[in-house]
Amino acid sequence: MNDDQLLRYSRHILLDELGIEAQQRFLDAHVLVVGAGGLGAPACLYLAAAGVGTLSVVDPDEVDLTNLQRQIVHTTASVGSLKVQSAQATLAQINPEVVVNALPVRADAAFLDEWVARASVVLDCSDNFVTRHAINRACVTHRVPLVSGAALRFDGQISTFDARDPASPCYGCLFPPDQEFEEVACSTMGVFAPLVGIVGAMQAAEALKVIAHVGTALVGRLVLYDALRGEWNTIRVARQPDCPVCGSAHAARG
Repeated sequence: MNDDQLLRYSRHILLDELGIEAQQRFLDAHVLVVGAGGLGAPACLYLAAAGVGTLSVVDPDEVDLTNLQRQIVHTTASVGSLKVQSAQATLAQINPEVVVNALPVRADAAFLDEWVARASVVLDCSDNFVTRHAINRACVTHRVPLVSGAALRFDGQISTFDARDPASPCYGCLFPPDQEFEEVACSTMGVFAPLVGIVGAMQAAEALKVIAHVGTALVGRLVLYDALRGEWNTIRVARQPDCPVCGSAHAARG
């Protein structure tokens, strides 16, 4: 690190649990963020500010006026532009040293197979089960840690899944891909603006902990936050031997 970097990241370096070694890991890391909306916006801001060397941000959508209530990486001037380009411009102002890959595409299986393999950690900031399960399958296949977040109305949740850990469940253990789940969207149900900031910031924190090899990640734990009541709850999540994604039968076939 040069003198400017030592100064920029000095508040991290002062932390005994991080120091220069962890900060260098951040600089060398590549984080794939799927979704540049409510969760991806704060997550990207904190990851860029923290000095993650490469951020690849995936989202095919354009900025809409209704996004601005909570998607804080975008501005009024961004309305009508691609979300990934808007995010790229904002992140360049926060930390011009970070390489931001703006990827205005849908995260389908072929795309994920290529880009997950390049990543140090993946953040699932998407808003539908099809994409979430596709991300999970790619992370299990390539053994890349996954930080998954969700937020709707006043309820948020977050967990970390690490396929490198034999005891870690995957997203499919928690939400089986062969089960039907009702898709609900904030466009019809609404979402409390600070809630996505809380969950997205937690996703960034989990990613940095995983990269730095510090603390205890939320592996095997699903954290639930009720913003209306200000209550936190944690549910233990075990790996399922019959999981069609990471279960023993699947592993044996692999």
